[in-house]
Amino acid sequence: MPPALESLRLSPLVNNMDESTTVAIFSKVSDMKSRGEKVNGALCVGQPDFPPPPEAMRATEDAVAKGMTSYTAVTGTLELRKAVCEYLDKYKKTKYAPDEILVTSGGKQAIYQVVLALCQQGDEVIVPAPYWTSYPDIVKLSGAAPVILETTAEQGYAIDADALAKAIKPSTRMVIVCNPSNPTGCAMSRNQLEALAAVLRKPENEHVFVLSDEIYERICFDGLEHFSFAALEGMRDRTLTINGFSKAFSMTGYRLGYLAAPKPIVQAASKLQSQITSCASSIGQHAGIAALQSDMGYIAGKVVELQEKRDLALDLLAKIPGVTCPKPAGAFYLFPDVSSYYGRTTPGGEDVGDSTSLCLHLLADYKVALVPGDAFGNDKCLRLSYAATKENIVDAITKLGSCLQGLQTSKKARTSTD
Repeated sequence: MPPALESLRLSPLVNNMDESTTVAIFSKVSDMKSRGEKVNGALCVGQPDFPPPPEAMRATEDAVAKGMTSYTAVTGTLELRKAVCEYLDKYKKTKYAPDEILVTSGGKQAIYQVVLALCQQGDEVIVPAPYWTSYPDIVKLSGAAPVILETTAEQGYAIDADALAKAIKPSTRMVIVCNPSNPTGCAMSRNQLEALAAVLRKPENEHVFVLSDEIYERICFDGLEHFSFAALEGMRDRTLTINGFSKAFSMTGYRLGYLAAPKPIVQAASKLQSQITSCASSIGQHAGIAALQSDMGYIAGKVVELQEKRDLALDLLAKIPGVTCPKPAGAFYLFPDVSSYYGRTTPGGEDVGDSTSLCLHLLADYKVALVPGDAFGNDKCLRLSYAATKENIVDAITKLGSCLQGLQTSKKARTSTD
């Protein structure tokens, strides 16, 4: 090995950053499958099990046929940015100009760039927990400090306005609102969002930006209508709206997202993007226009199917003694509390004391992959995605129940109660 690799010095940015747990679990599943093992990994990754809208697929073919394979402007094609503006005006009641839109290679890039553009050392960013795994590390990469704001299952994991008010300080630069939420599926109503906005409108809190991650905004259930944070009175110019095509449009591999924000912020984020990836895929952008301009009937039908799968998954979880789970109104995740089984051992004698050890046991012995809640800031829970076939949902949750009920009371636990 070359001497430079024997004493390899990595950047503190990398050393202080955790690998995405969802990516790590998915990679482990892929490795097991490559060895010929049969693994149910359908519930571990946040990816819909249905194809993109037909309009997007046809536009992809059209882009290839027409040779639309060149670079575009860093900010994205004018046609796509206009289509985003029209979509936000029509469905979200928020008005933007094309120069207030930045097209990115996925929603994650939009989050990363806008946080880097606005945050620095000495700043704090409020991150409600449970949180999407990447939020805290993205904040750390900017030099700012993530401040975790706990939410509760009893409140459906909605952000409490009073708790938010207490968490804001002069050093608070931003609060992240993921609505609907990954990993809990919590979809906050307009009234709940208005309560947060009332806190942020107070003169002492006017310095705080809101990063509103709305990537799941079309996936709401039980008649709930999603409301954009930027549409609330006085919030438009303080809101950094993140959206994209990976979830409701099921265009994960297209890597296409966008930021909608005031022009100076978009310009700053675009400057960063010019030195990172430049433009998003030209073919993907053409398909994105078609997706935004479709009649949304295809997606509405898929949302009905997802609600049925949610109800199926909840019914199956309810049959497992000691497992509790709020009924979410959005996204396609459940976040059940399985902590009543901690402190036990596997039949092989291994301790199960947290969500990670439980998920490893479930994967190794039952060939089912779920994501430990510790990755999302709540070690009591597991995250499962029901954007999968009903057969995979039944298989995974049935095996989860067998796994949990197959755990044995440890000797240590028995001794402590003797």
